[in-house]
Amino acid sequence: MGLRHKMQRGDKPVLGKRPSTDKTLSQRLTTGVFHGIPAYLCAVVLLLVVLVGSVLFAVTVGSADLTVRQVYEVILFEWFHIGDPATLAQGAVHDIVWYIRLPRIVLGVAVGMGLATVGVVMQAVVQNPLADPYILGISSGASLGATAAILLGIGAFGSNSVGVCAFLGALGVSFAVIGLSHLGGRATPVKLVLAGVALSSVCSAISNFIVYVADDPGRFMTVTFWLMGSLAGAEWESNGVIFLVVLLAIAFFLTQSRTLNLMLLGDDTAITLGTNLRRYRQVYLVMASLVVGFVVYASGVIGFVGLMIPHVIRVLFGVDHRKLLPLSALAGGIFLVWADVVARTILPNAELPIGILISIVGAPAFVLLLVKKTYQFGGRPS
Repeated sequence: MGLRHKMQRGDKPVLGKRPSTDKTLSQRLTTGVFHGIPAYLCAVVLLLVVLVGSVLFAVTVGSADLTVRQVYEVILFEWFHIGDPATLAQGAVHDIVWYIRLPRIVLGVAVGMGLATVGVVMQAVVQNPLADPYILGISSGASLGATAAILLGIGAFGSNSVGVCAFLGALGVSFAVIGLSHLGGRATPVKLVLAGVALSSVCSAISNFIVYVADDPGRFMTVTFWLMGSLAGAEWESNGVIFLVVLLAIAFFLTQSRTLNLMLLGDDTAITLGTNLRRYRQVYLVMASLVVGFVVYASGVIGFVGLMIPHVIRVLFGVDHRKLLPLSALAGGIFLVWADVVARTILPNAELPIGILISIVGAPAFVLLLVKKTYQFGGRPS
């Protein structure tokens, strides 16, 4: 009688069996709730808090020996005009905090958000989880533009010639990729990747040729440092434009979440559902190139962020772009803020280029992710 009672419906299984409701971490985060709130919304709030905390901490770190009180006295004065203008509106402490540290941290947030967002979009556009913002040759196009501006003096934009030429190079390559992918028929994800690889090789070869024939060691060092990536050139004026572009791009792509989800299912499936992805793919590619162009204009070439961050978020929260886009953007901003903190402090009295640091740390982490984690790219978004 007792045994029969234990086997009645509704009782938990015995003999060490795992309950049927047991889920993986990814399944719980994708479909679960926390006190009645979807788990991903809780994650968005948590990441926002972490991002703000990271910025508040990062501004207190640097090679200059400043106290936390000195740092926040300057910030409170600039934001709310609290304090004595005679001591807080000028001087070395004011300039270090307000013109060096805080602008580069804000730029790091914008660059990280932009690269992570474009990484998500590129992986959907080419239907390849190994894609990043530079796989279609955008990086090489930007490098070619910067190299031409620095070593050959091309450009009539004064001190902004390097950034503007890099932006134009990235944008030009994106249009060239679209044109090549349409030769011989409609564009496909495979043709987009192949066109990007081909143009990347051409741009890299031309850049190397310019470096080889240009006999100017000083400018060569400038090109080398710029291609390694750095946030040291951050300024408030350019930060505002870049942040606006990045936020507008995120908002635009969020409105396109359904189409991005369809791209994961493939063109044939999308056509049966009444959507032709060709034009959308072109628009998304141009928009992504614009974001990367502005990012390259401000920070040089910083890779890997758009590759790694979407992978991690997709493992935890699934492939639905309504969740993937905002979570990746916030995680990208946090990642680059902390990467910049390490780059500024890891070497005494020197700054390690942030692109080198991210590659050294990120590549092994990405390999470990591929070895330890398995997940499905594509399929129906949850």
